[in-house]
Amino acid sequence: MSEYSEEYKTPIYLITGFLESGKTSLIKNMLDDEGFSSGERTLVIVCEEGIEEYEKELLIKANAVIETVDSFEDLTETFFKSVNAKYMPERIIIEYNSVWGIENLFRVKKPGDWELAQMVAMIDATTFENYMTNMRNLMTEAPKLADLIIFNRCDENTKKSQYRRTVKALNPTCNVIFENTDGTSDDGVGEEDLPYDMKAEVIEISDTDFGTWYLDAMEHPKRYDGRTIHVKGQAFRLENLPKKTYVFGRYAMTCCVDDIGGIGFICQYAGRRPKEEDWIYLTAKIEASFSPIHGRDAIILIEQKYDVTEKPEEELVYFN
Repeated sequence: MSEYSEEYKTPIYLITGFLESGKTSLIKNMLDDEGFSSGERTLVIVCEEGIEEYEKELLIKANAVIETVDSFEDLTETFFKSVNAKYMPERIIIEYNSVWGIENLFRVKKPGDWELAQMVAMIDATTFENYMTNMRNLMTEAPKLADLIIFNRCDENTKKSQYRRTVKALNPTCNVIFENTDGTSDDGVGEEDLPYDMKAEVIEISDTDFGTWYLDAMEHPKRYDGRTIHVKGQAFRLENLPKKTYVFGRYAMTCCVDDIGGIGFICQYAGRRPKEEDWIYLTAKIEASFSPIHGRDAIILIEQKYDVTEKPEEELVYFN
């Protein structure tokens, strides 16, 4: 089949991040990786010039060419058409400056045979908290959309669990990797990092830890299989739930006041279903199982008992 037939789509690999977040290093590793590069004509569109450069030898070996743009205004439909005609690339890698705005890039029309294959958000762990404090909306744009989030420059002082919770709240389906300064990498999750005692006969989930428990149970359902929990929340009714079930959960704010929604798990009950307006303390057994409301493996709660209680001091769940 001709590579420019109607069926063929030229994949775009979008690598985002702020200046010196490690984008160039990642792309160089991609080009040097025999598992990724097999001689395809690769166009690398560089949207900012950092300290690292692309060596001529690497570009020749990887059959890659570089096009540099100095401002977002250069990323026009005409530009994309011209480089497509000039190089006839078999794939495109865009090293994108997140300061320019991801949605702005998406709005620019591109050749019809180009298609986004993967988006990676690079984050410098040493500046993450500062950027989240001072540039929150800009900082969260890429993680919300990325398939993969990579924190680099991590060491023993990096708050991996906290950072992971933050980005998973923004984008629960993304993969998260922490690249350490010693050359190793990990996913940043461990039972010992959780703020509640996983070895307790009944695991007590505090009001402020509800978000941590929810995200960790979604990511590692088998970790909770067979455990018993005691946790505060509300019962919600949804259409097409299995018989004798409700959704136990709370409302959460992921990024800002415009991003508030319900989070929770299916709960089976045997007696009377709690009133939807009531806050309850639920004691439940946990089963790791397929969750129809999530469309994936998660956990199912088996109600042991519940007691009507007062609402928590803070009704919304926050993830950081």
